Amino acid sequence: MPPVILVAPAAFKGTLGPRQVAEALAAGVRRAIPGASVLECPVADGGNGLLDVVLPAGALRERLSVTGPIGDSVSAEMGWIDGETAIIESASACGLALVEPEDRDPMRTTTRGVGELIWTAADRGARTIVVGLGGTATVDGGTGAARGFGWTFENAAGQPLPDGGGSLIELASFRSGWGLGARVVALADVTTPLLGTSGAAPVFGPQKGARPEEIPRLEAGLARLAELWAQAGRPELGTMPMGGAAGGLGAGLAFFAKAELTGGANWVLERAGFDAALAKADLVITAEGIFDKTSLVGKAPGEVVRRAQAAKKKVAVVAARVEGLIGVHTVGGDGDGRSCQRIATNNKKRTRRIRKEFGTGFSTYRRFVGLLWLCNHNAQARANRCASWQANDCQHTTTGDLAHNAG
Repeated sequence: MPPVILVAPAAFKGTLGPRQVAEALAAGVRRAIPGASVLECPVADGGNGLLDVVLPAGALRERLSVTGPIGDSVSAEMGWIDGETAIIESASACGLALVEPEDRDPMRTTTRGVGELIWTAADRGARTIVVGLGGTATVDGGTGAARGFGWTFENAAGQPLPDGGGSLIELASFRSGWGLGARVVALADVTTPLLGTSGAAPVFGPQKGARPEEIPRLEAGLARLAELWAQAGRPELGTMPMGGAAGGLGAGLAFFAKAELTGGANWVLERAGFDAALAKADLVITAEGIFDKTSLVGKAPGEVVRRAQAAKKKVAVVAARVEGLIGVHTVGGDGDGRSCQRIATNNKKRTRRIRKEFGTGFSTYRRFVGLLWLCNHNAQARANRCASWQANDCQHTTTGDLAHNAG
């Protein structure tokens, strides 16, 4: 009986969306095993690719001008799952990709555009607004987003605070904004709390451009914000899991928009019917641009791996780069294209191990050689030349390697 192979990749950030990666993986599987039954289930977790995965074909997607992370206008995207449910990716309004490396500065970057999107959705009649929290350039505790629907923030002299995380240490009071009249569901891709040694500022500040000497000020600002939230009746927000997502936007939306915080990966996988597809699969293949220890804590590929292992399914991860993982079977490059030669060299000695690992259930192991055309013609046609190292590095990865690593 031909094997059933489930491909459930996330986006290769900056190169390919999750559906494009799924199509390329599926094409490689079919090329290597013409008789295989291939199930495609692209995944996301609140970060890059959320709209691509969740929105059905033909769903309304619109571009809106909002305040960008450094204050200029950007074109952000909002989609509609149905007539009463809007969905947005925070990264489209305040993402790290929208800021040049030399301009990345969470002391001043803002989530204001996210709030503007939320307000627009509510104003257009949305009863539920789903907000993906991944990939932002900010550590402002969601105060920028709150400004987008009318909240104001003042220092001890009653003067308005400037946007960004750097000014929060001076926060003395805030005033509520306009009533949203909509349920907000915030999808987190991490479990990080707002405060503490594993909080938003020390964990995400450096990623978003903060210098070492700026981290304590960002921490103190978030702590001051949490102190005022506690005085307003929400003392749990400083330590709540997922509150630190998107530089504190998770906790901020929980307070300012009364949002429900939930794990994005679980929300998406349940909506996509992943478990039903998993029950039919003999082999599961997931993928993302960089797979490391953070992938196993809230990220969609990590959740795919967890569920596949719990169901005792063979599972493998394809990534352009794999960092510091033990116990997860991966096929990865080194990020600069040199891995193709290394993989080809190692393939012969692995062939015998493939047979042993997969047994007669995958008797077509010989045909696995040459599968991962991962980014195939999709990468050649769609990847930005500057970002295409991710796609190119996986272009000649072999299915022999994949099969070996999935054992």
